[in-house]
Amino acid sequence: MTAQILDGRATAKAITQELRARVEALVARGITPGIATVLVGDDPGSHLYVGMKHRRSQEIGMESIQVELPGDVTQTELEATIDRLNADPACHGYIVQLPLPAHLDTDVVLARIDPAKDADGLHPMNLGRLVLNVNDPITTSLPCTPRAAIELLERSGYDLAGKDVVVVGRGVTIGRSIGLLLTRRQINATVTLTHTGTTDLAAHLRRADVIVAAAGVKHLVRPEDVRPGAAVLDVGVTRGEKIPGTGKYRVHGDVDPAVAEVAGFLSPNPGGVGPMTVALLLTNVVEAAERAADAR
Repeated sequence: MTAQILDGRATAKAITQELRARVEALVARGITPGIATVLVGDDPGSHLYVGMKHRRSQEIGMESIQVELPGDVTQTELEATIDRLNADPACHGYIVQLPLPAHLDTDVVLARIDPAKDADGLHPMNLGRLVLNVNDPITTSLPCTPRAAIELLERSGYDLAGKDVVVVGRGVTIGRSIGLLLTRRQINATVTLTHTGTTDLAAHLRRADVIVAAAGVKHLVRPEDVRPGAAVLDVGVTRGEKIPGTGKYRVHGDVDPAVAEVAGFLSPNPGGVGPMTVALLLTNVVEAAERAADAR
């Protein structure tokens, strides 16, 4: 068996084209969706990632607001920046790029973001609303990476209803939040949350219809752990050895590449959920602009 590769780049491109039409409709109503990023320090990887987000947003006609602060910015100065974006009508959604320097309180910073402008969908209030809402339509931002993983499966023709999903990893970005989406009646999957401390993790994996690997452990999911025909999404990232002469590092996913010989569907890393996350980030901001337009 050779897995069907779930092409996140192609699917993200399709979503972006759909967003272009929605942006044009908003502009016709007198609103240009605005996305902002707050970047603290000069980490090259963060600069690259933030720059990609803004290029994608500008390509579809969104307003792009980039805020760059020095690595020694104080907590008070950073919070003042967040307050300005909260009050800026040109900004419909924004993120604070993580990780922040150790001297800054990340939890306080993220909680200060206006929930209506929470482009990552990880504000405590938005997550709390998601916990409480099992049946009704969602009117707040959704966690980007979980939403991206689900969207990639569904747009590839995979039906999640009734499936047993095993999530590996307990981080808030995906591990702790994806179950909130998958267990909504709209999707109706059953979710088991596991992690690196789970006893006999392999036994959980072998019974799964779907595996979402997001622990950040290189090749944690092995071919012998995967039930033939299962859908496997590789979301975890581990920085590996340095590539000679480039100054860059190899990046490894949580899934052993040999899993492709067993799985029925495989979202690789890179090229799978990653590009989709950026597309769903833009979706969150466009949706926030649409809600703002409807509320006028």
